[in-house]
Amino acid sequence: MSSAEREFDREFDREFDREFDIVVYGATGYSGRLVAEYLARVAGHARVALAGRSRERLLAVRESLGAAAGKWPLIVADTAQPAAVQAMAARTRVVLTTVGPYTTHGLPVVAACAKAGTDYADLTGEVMFVRTAIDRYHKQAADTGARIVVSCGFASLPSDLNVYQLYRRAGDDVTGELCDTTLVFRSFFQGGGSGGTVASEFEAMRTASRDPAARRLMADPYTLTPDRGTEPDLGRQPDFRWRPGSRIAPELAGFWVGGLVWAPHNTRVVRRSNALQDWAYGRRFRYSETMSLGRSFAAPVAAAAVTGTLGGVFSLGTRHFHRLPRRWLQRLTKPGTGPGESLRQRGHYTAQTYTTTTSGARYLATVGQQLDAYSGTGVLLAECGLALAFDRDRLADVRGVLTPAAAMGEALLARLPAAGVAMNTVRLNP
Repeated sequence: MSSAEREFDREFDREFDREFDIVVYGATGYSGRLVAEYLARVAGHARVALAGRSRERLLAVRESLGAAAGKWPLIVADTAQPAAVQAMAARTRVVLTTVGPYTTHGLPVVAACAKAGTDYADLTGEVMFVRTAIDRYHKQAADTGARIVVSCGFASLPSDLNVYQLYRRAGDDVTGELCDTTLVFRSFFQGGGSGGTVASEFEAMRTASRDPAARRLMADPYTLTPDRGTEPDLGRQPDFRWRPGSRIAPELAGFWVGGLVWAPHNTRVVRRSNALQDWAYGRRFRYSETMSLGRSFAAPVAAAAVTGTLGGVFSLGTRHFHRLPRRWLQRLTKPGTGPGESLRQRGHYTAQTYTTTTSGARYLATVGQQLDAYSGTGVLLAECGLALAFDRDRLADVRGVLTPAAAMGEALLARLPAAGVAMNTVRLNP
């Protein structure tokens, strides 16, 4: 039997021997409820189950979702009980997990999915969780056929997809490989943070502050690369920078940009996407992320202040965070909390990514939603689950611990516009 025939048999068996198409793990949490709400509206005949630690809370969530979810099965599983998580993974084609911090609660789910050959998607922004998942489970997942796709929410998916859009457009135009590429958050409103998001950010800093080796890895721009020795030497690639927008693109003349809080994670995810696709973006591909601070007289001061604050917080946090008493931090990380619906309805964002290719062609890619970060994340993670479950003909022929672009770039480009995600790419020079 050829490798292609074995692969077909494996996909066929996984499609028809599973009880569910998608399990939402963490459905009683803030983000998990939003994922479940979206699936209840759009999933149609998909076989969906809700999972979490408490049957009573799962019942309450299911009752709030309306008639479409009235018969969705409930699965009780706790990451402290690996056998229950493994049983859950074996029953479904895809697990969507919103249970963080992922460094604490994510690895048992990755392990279960890698063992069962079950596709997986999460919302992590924790670099060392991803690195550990790669080291422990990438090979096993590749062997069993599992796609372990990390960072599928608002904070990371626009970054990864924008660069994928640019790569596809430059390829279609035959204008060369991508070189200097920068994401700029131009428009953004979010009505506050959730307890889970804050807990994940705290956990990432705690991990680095306890372990000097982890701290050194987090400082490497290629922390998540499959093979560090094969990466090009492109000099210093700082996570936080402030500068005039004109240094990124003429279209940003007059604007000032500063550091973006998600850059230390997202830049490494995008670089992993490049490596997983055999450096399809280019061997001179340099990537950074920033946030627009406007074009007022105060903009350069704001850009410098934001960048300096972020740099200082990350520098101190990755060295000393473990010294802070946990009881202080627990007051800021209450699970299941987040912005109310009235604030979410006012939310929106626009992420723009500029690039110049090896031939000098310049492009701009855009991803945006008229939703806040959390509602937008609910849509994005749910659509990733639907793509993994039902768009298998559009998925890349790669397995293991993956990024959204490397695993399902084509599927998401085709699927997300119908879900209200604005996406486009334009050439900026003749």
